[in-house]
Amino acid sequence: MTLEQRNFVTEKLRAAIAAPSCCPELKEVGMEWLQESGGDHEAAATKTLIAELEADVNTIDDTIAFFGSPAAAAMFGAEQAKGMAAQAREHKANGGKFCFCPACSNGAEILAIKDQLL
Repeated sequence: MTLEQRNFVTEKLRAAIAAPSCCPELKEVGMEWLQESGGDHEAAATKTLIAELEADVNTIDDTIAFFGSPAAAAMFGAEQAKGMAAQAREHKANGGKFCFCPACSNGAEILAIKDQLL
């Protein structure tokens, strides 16, 4: 991994794990990657990070379905969930392929260059 790629991943990963929407599993794997970055175990940590991002970054279709669900209404309130579903549909209409939350959007940017990182 080049220094430029490492810096890019570090920036995007820090933003993702700082987001309130980031799941605990990604936070843990992300912190491990940050510790291993530039070290002897960076390649293994990168493979683990990519696998976790692939499991956690939601597609925009999954996001739309979630915000239309009873679980989202219970979590956010019916009106806020409805508004977030509308935001997700607009994001998709504008070409968005992944969830627009900071955790998913930053994670998706890392996934976009995953082949260069391995």
